[in-house]
Amino acid sequence: MDIKKILSLLFHRTALVALLLLLQIALLVWTIYRFFDYFFYFYFLCVLLSLVVVLHIINKQGEPGYKIAWIIPILLAPVFGGLVYLLCGGNGLTRQERRRMERMDCHMRDVLDPDKKAEALAPYGWDAVNQACYLEEQAHCPLYANTDTRYFPLGDDAFQPMLEELRRAERYIFLEYFIIAPGKFWNAVLEVLEEKVAQGVDVRVIYDDVGCLYTLPKHYAQTLRDKGIRCYAFNRFIPVLSVRLNNRDHRKFCIVDGHTAFTGGINLADEYINEEVHYGHWKDSAILVKGEAAWSMTVMFLTMWENVSGREEDISGYRPGRLPTLEKGGTSWVQPYADTPLDGEPVGETVYRNLISKAKKYLYIMTPYLIISDSVNSALCAAAKGGVDVRLMTPHIPDKKTIFEATQAHYEPLLQAGVRIFEYTPGFLHAKSFVSDDLFATVGTVNLDYRSMFLQFEDGIWLCGGDTVLDVKADFLATQKQSEEITLEKARSYSFFRLLFRAVLRIFAPLM
Repeated sequence: MDIKKILSLLFHRTALVALLLLLQIALLVWTIYRFFDYFFYFYFLCVLLSLVVVLHIINKQGEPGYKIAWIIPILLAPVFGGLVYLLCGGNGLTRQERRRMERMDCHMRDVLDPDKKAEALAPYGWDAVNQACYLEEQAHCPLYANTDTRYFPLGDDAFQPMLEELRRAERYIFLEYFIIAPGKFWNAVLEVLEEKVAQGVDVRVIYDDVGCLYTLPKHYAQTLRDKGIRCYAFNRFIPVLSVRLNNRDHRKFCIVDGHTAFTGGINLADEYINEEVHYGHWKDSAILVKGEAAWSMTVMFLTMWENVSGREEDISGYRPGRLPTLEKGGTSWVQPYADTPLDGEPVGETVYRNLISKAKKYLYIMTPYLIISDSVNSALCAAAKGGVDVRLMTPHIPDKKTIFEATQAHYEPLLQAGVRIFEYTPGFLHAKSFVSDDLFATVGTVNLDYRSMFLQFEDGIWLCGGDTVLDVKADFLATQKQSEEITLEKARSYSFFRLLFRAVLRIFAPLM
């Protein structure tokens, strides 16, 4: 490694951030040392603080598994446990930030103001009506007809169609992604964005600052602004021991003129289209929404834009004047939904639990991570015990080894209940999709883990009827042929110490 690369690593912002965090820890240790003579009083106050924090955790609303994962270390280490929770647990938004995000949620609700269409799904059964009604009433996300959808089994498949749709933009392009990284994918997109800016198209980009910590320089938003692209980094990473890091923007939106939009698992980086290989073949998925339903996704972006920019938008002015010709004639029902960690309503988890509990014949799930709550675990086990063909697919080559161990730690009780589990042997599976009974499917950004379901901003598309549901099913079955089925014997075949390690990981998995 040459001097230039060494200096680049030393002065990369992650190295500087790590140094500042270490300095803060050192300062804390030094303070304790200096006041060692008063250790008894310090210890008493810390234990009292930890007990108050534990009572707070017990009495607050939330997922029991997440509570237990905090209570155990606090009680084991009462001197620092309560303090660490105050710094790194829960939701650490300032009052001003919270008000701003609440306004964002209210504005989205006011603009969409769903025309209740859930009753129109009665021919599909009351399970369909109830799911649509939940998203209308609790998530304020309308149900749409007059919309075509197209499912892409790989990020590679979505790459060129995305560029083609971006080139057709006449009024605006909105991008919101967790990760952006220079390379073939982003460079091709950026080239189109610069062309469109020159044509007078309104181009805006939001990226998550932590998601891009290793891929973009600190002031990349300004770099894009210098090109005429309006850009903000979501929840800028500040090197302070703080819970602000918990709430990330994990959504993926590519929106053109309010009538065409993409979402799914793919970010704007080369591994998502297999131009860069880190963990074998990258299996992902995406979905194109064209027609009325794309408007909901546009509103979701614009309300997030209001949050990051601090300026209110006249959202109704962005409504598309005309819709493109629909190739499929809008034969399915489409309901885009967003999930925010700030309203106490776990929309992503509830959509998943409803699909699990209402499945009659089969339920096929793709997820990169399997770190599930007791309620989701119980629902999956109950469905399998009730005769539903429940199949789960996870990666075989992990992107994060410890997280993968936590994923495998959840296998045994599911296998005992009759759930079939497959690992995608060619590489890493990053797709997030559910499909059941040839009637319902969802594709989006929500992983089966605590971070996605309780701490991050997420989005998804719920589908009822139509060919795209069958395409999601066909993708699962085709991918299953490339996967290894995990048996109960294999899940139990590891050493005692590895199984013990996984048991401990299950307890603390909600904090990962």
